[in-house]
This record gives sequence, C-alpha cells and structure tokens, in this order.
Amino acid sequence: MSFHSDYIEVVRATENNLKEVSLKIPKGVITVFTGVSGSGKSSLCLDTIAAESRRELNETFPSFVQQYLPKYGRPKVERINNMPVTIVIDQKKPAPNSRSTVGTYTDIQPLLRLLFSRVGKPFVGYSDSFSFNHPAGSCPRCAGLGEIRELDIHKLVDFDKSLNDEDTIHYIAFGKGGWRWIRYAHSGLFDLDKKIKDYSPEELDLFLNSPQIKLKNPPSNWPKTAKYEGLIPRMYRSIINSEEGLLHAAVLNPMLTMGTCPDCKGTRLNEKIRSCRIDGKNIAEVGDMPISELSNFINAIDDPLAVDIKRELLRRVQALNDIGLGYISLSRGTGTLSGGEAQRIKIAKYINSALTDMVYVLDEPSVGLHPQDITRLKNSLRHLRDHGNTVLIVEHHREIIAMADHVVDMAPMAGSHGGEIMFEGSYDALIQSDTITGRMLRYKSAMKVNPRQPNGWFPVRHADLHNLKDLSVDIPQGVMTVVAGVAGSGKSSLMEFFQNHCDRETIFIGQKNIGINLRSTPATYLDISDPIRKLFAQANKVNMQLFSFNSKGACPACGGKGVIVSDMAFMESIETVCELCNGSRYAEEVLQYKYKGKNIAEVMDFSVEEAVEFFEGQPFHPQLKALQKVGLGYLHLNQTMTTLSGGELQRIKLADQLHRKGEVFIIDEPTDGLHLDDVHRLLKLFHEMTDAGNTLILIEHSLDVMKEADYIIELGPGGGDKGGELLFAGFPADILSAPNSVTAPYLRESLPK
Repeated sequence: MSFHSDYIEVVRATENNLKEVSLKIPKGVITVFTGVSGSGKSSLCLDTIAAESRRELNETFPSFVQQYLPKYGRPKVERINNMPVTIVIDQKKPAPNSRSTVGTYTDIQPLLRLLFSRVGKPFVGYSDSFSFNHPAGSCPRCAGLGEIRELDIHKLVDFDKSLNDEDTIHYIAFGKGGWRWIRYAHSGLFDLDKKIKDYSPEELDLFLNSPQIKLKNPPSNWPKTAKYEGLIPRMYRSIINSEEGLLHAAVLNPMLTMGTCPDCKGTRLNEKIRSCRIDGKNIAEVGDMPISELSNFINAIDDPLAVDIKRELLRRVQALNDIGLGYISLSRGTGTLSGGEAQRIKIAKYINSALTDMVYVLDEPSVGLHPQDITRLKNSLRHLRDHGNTVLIVEHHREIIAMADHVVDMAPMAGSHGGEIMFEGSYDALIQSDTITGRMLRYKSAMKVNPRQPNGWFPVRHADLHNLKDLSVDIPQGVMTVVAGVAGSGKSSLMEFFQNHCDRETIFIGQKNIGINLRSTPATYLDISDPIRKLFAQANKVNMQLFSFNSKGACPACGGKGVIVSDMAFMESIETVCELCNGSRYAEEVLQYKYKGKNIAEVMDFSVEEAVEFFEGQPFHPQLKALQKVGLGYLHLNQTMTTLSGGELQRIKLADQLHRKGEVFIIDEPTDGLHLDDVHRLLKLFHEMTDAGNTLILIEHSLDVMKEADYIIELGPGGGDKGGELLFAGFPADILSAPNSVTAPYLRESLPK
C-alpha cells in the first residue's frame, strides 16, 4: 500500500449520510469544508477524521488511564492513512463552574498572580495568595464567589403558623414529623402550639439565629449527642452552601436573593490581597480591565523582576486581542461566554502552543462575528497554519471560504440526498464551478430599495443595561429589522432591555438548548409521536403503548436503546447494535403491525421530507411542513436532539411558532450554521412571517440578511466598553452613506459591481 505523505487519505467513509466518500486532504494548509446544512460536512470532518484520530490516540494510553478518557466509537470508514493527532476547537463552552473565569481558563491569571507577588506593593504573600480559590486570598464572606445568596426567611417560614401546624417551614423534612422538624419540636425550647409571630424576641432569636449549642436540660426524646442550631445558620451550613442546595435548587432558589458580596464588592478577594497594588491598581481591578487595555498596563511596568513574566503575559493577551476578544475581561465568568467567544478563546490558547504538525478542526468559527471581526479571525487561522499545522474548517461564511488554500464542497442536498463530494480544489475554481456553493458565491444581491413602511414604533429610552450608554432608539413595528454591530457592541443587551420594558409580549428565539435529553427527538418536541402511535393502534386495533420504545414496545434485550453496552472493567466499554432488534429499539412482535405498509420503526426513521409525503392530510401535517419550511427536511423523526447544532435547535423552536400572527419576534443570529442557499430560503420564510403581520427583529451579522431588511439599527463602534452607542438607525439604503457606520464599508464591498 502506498500513499502520498503530504496528504491525509480517507478511504470509503460511510459515517451518517456519507456515501463511500474517499478523498486526499493536503497537509500544512487550510481546507474549508462547505455545502448546504446536513450535506455531510461535520460527518466527514468531525465524526470521521477527528473521531478516528482521538480514538487511536486514546488507545496508546494504558488501560487504567483509558477509563478516565472520553469514549469514542469507531467511525464507519475503511481506513484513514497518514493521520496526525487532531485537536477539535468547537463551540462547546467550558463546563459551567462559578469559579472559572476567562483568566483561569486561559492560564493568564496564574501569571498575573505571580506578577503581583513579585512586584506588587506592599508584599502580602506568594502567588497562590492572590487566588480567589485559595483560603489565603478568598473573601471570607462569599468564599471567593463574589456574590452571596441571602435567605428570605419569610419565604421559608410561615409566621402565622405554629410548629405543630402543617407546612410551617417550607423545605424538605421540616414538615411536621420530619427528621429536621424534630430538632426544633423535641428541643423543649418552644411552645409547639404558639404561632411563630407570637414568639418573644428572645424565643425568635433562639429559633432563627442561635449558633450550635449543647442543651442544658433537654427532654428525654432529644438525642444525647445532638446540638441545637438556629434555623438560619442551619440552612446556610447544611443546605444553601452544600451539595444539597444544588440538588434541590428548584425548591431553594425562590427563597434566595442573589447579590454582589458587600465585603469584597464582587472582586472575590479579601481586603489584605486587594491592598497590594501595581501602578495604583490591585489584581481585581486589573482583572476587570478590557483585555485591549490590559496590554498597556502590562507594558508600562518597568520593574526588572517583571521582565520574564511580562513577555509571557503579553504573548497570551495579544493572542486574545488579535482574534477580536479585546472587549472581554479576565474576570468574566466562562459561563457567560457565547459559543463563538468560547471557541475563539480556545483558538487563542492554541496559537501560543509549541506543538506542530497537528490537525486543528474548527466548527464554524465565524459564528457571531461581524465582518470586521472576521478579518482578525482569518489572521489567527493563518497563524495556526503557518506554525506547521493542518487546519480543517467546517464553514459557510464567504470570507472564510475565500481564504482557504483548498475547498471540499459537499452536496448535492441534505440528509439522505447529500453525503457526496461535488467539488475539490481552489477557491477560484469553486466560484467558477456549477455547484450550489459556487453559484451562491458568485451571486451578489443589491440593497433593498422599497422597504416595508412601519405601522408604528416601539420607543426605547435611556437604555443602560450592561455596556449600553444611555441609548435611545425607536424600533419599527410590522417590518423586519436587523440589529447589527461588532461582537460585544451591545446588540443582545439592547434586545434584553427592550424585552424588559416593552408593553407587548415578545417571543425570543435563541440558540440555547430546549430541555433536550437523549430520549427527546423532533417528533417528541413537536408532539407528533403520540398521534403517529395512535394511527398504528387504530389501524391494528391494539394498545397504543405498544408503539413506544419507552414503554410496552421496547425490545426486551436492549430495553429500547437499540444498542447493548458491555462494561469491560478497565477496558473501554463496547457498544454493539442489539442483535435482537437490529437497532430498531422495538420488540419483534411490534414490528408485525403495519400502517400503510410500514412498521413503526420504519416510519419513525423517516426524514421529515419523507414524513410530509407519507402523512399528507393528517392533523399534525402542518407541524411537519413547518420543519420543512425552516430548512430541516433532512432531520429524522427519531433523531436524538442532543446531536443537533444550536442553529438546528433554534430552527425547531422557530418551526413551533410559525402559525402565529401579529406577534413580536426577536431572533438571535438565525443564519448561524447556514449555507448561503439556506440563508435565502430562511429569508423567504421571514418575509412570509412579516407579511402575516408579525414584527421581526433579527440580531444578525449576515450582509445578505441586512440587504433584505426593512430597517437597520447598528450599535458600536467597538465591543465591551468601546460599544453601547447608536451608530445608525434607518432604512437600508441610507446606511451606505452613514459616516459613523462600521458595517457600511463591508456592505458597499458586497454589492454587485
């Protein structure tokens, strides 16, 4: 067997919808995979190439180590030759953690702590002392979290009741006879029939605030070694500040008020650590600076002890600046980052890596980026390549496709109609080709000249949420408005302020998940599973539960999972398709029952497109048509929702709302993850929604969408502290000559010549 060592060679990949795909990917260059949504880009790039690399890498570790590593199944591919180690830079946020910040995640914070321990005055301790996760540095009141949770005692206790009444203390096991209730009722300290509001001040203080005390003469039914503790300290110690509080958050949170810690003012650090300063600033104040200003602060330090640390700090900070994240601060919690911001932080982290000859796989890095930010992203991606790496990008954005050294175009359509390579070659050759992508890249639309006229206005006055600077603007009713601006300019903040102050109810459609789990599917989300089961039950005159793999219809061997998981102790668990049901999840006798010649497993495996045809005339047919309208005809009815992207989940939510008329919709970046052809289909749908009497407000970066808008509102000029101002509000044609617009030059460039 021979292969060219300058290529990664994929031989006969059949993962998901791939149709025996074979190709050679050049090493040391940027290859962009493009094609309509659902055409197989991610199946090839992520589920085949990246998955196989990570699986083989994991197998090099001892079996003891492997048990702690993520499990990757063997992708359906004959072989992959000349495969380097692959790193996936996706949009998954770091695991939510109240103690994780941008500074800790990027490893900049430890260097900053070292800097303050060396040159900060006065000396207050070594580098660990400057950590809010260390006892020497954390604020004692909030334990380094920066916020406190105050218990509202009137939400916990009904003061109009006695301890002998039912449900006096509204928390688990505090009800009459409960094991926590006993510690108050059997203490001998209180009249159990006396209302709490009638307690004397001394009794109330003992009931609510007493620290742990040993009772002097307790009743005989009081446990010998037990100590009495007031209700409030007990709630904080054993519930609010413990794992139990997280477990029962739904019950507990309505009784708590969140607020900034008054002792440390949200800095998380104690007073001693905050007293140490460099050039008049303590470490908390430096952490709150936008990263773009942090470089200047570090550069200004002239202490000889700081030379080495400065160099390392500036290298890391500059990488974040270069990729367009200058507006965020090191103190920002990682849980508040968008998917795109999280991905760009990961890119910045790898730019400083000494590793070379790696494969970096990126999943739509342009998401959430204004055209101005795209330029910075392109520079960072080139930096990764020029360090001797291979960069594979799944992408739809015109600019990112144009920067590729090599393009692989998947098509011709989505789902079972995709999975083929239609084009391989240079960008110049792609735009001359007759593929859907080539045609769409050649097409340049003009600005809308006859926009719809508003039938009213929503006034927004003195908006000051987050970085908004006393902003006032009128939002038109009955038309399609685009809110534009660079990343971090205040677009989402303006919409949040508008929702909070609008006298009309608004429908927000974002990309956050929708309460999905492994058993949720498009069919269950749109409530069409039961009607389908009912059709089978009526046609065969049997119980409807027979047609549920979560109920009586489940395969007895795999319990309705479709796979058998074999636990191999220290070896990787082996997942095999259930031999009894062949992965259908249903018991054999259930599959004997047919509806229109198909069994339940065959019907549930239909794509939406196939189901639209099969269920013509059924009452739930409009729900299926709605999914098709939002461009999700390729999804299968039984597809697990956890496999869907944020954009696909968003479009499922949108499909669920299409029947509405006369509503106000706020839709957050709806073109994320969409091919140019899909963008135009979605725009057609938005025009239909607007013509039906709805008001659409789109938070968007796509120039194609802006050109189709009736009205544009632009915020900026920068992100974070440099944003939050109104740059333009008006009809699309007028933005081209707006002197302050950051977007206008990119719009002019995108117009037909």
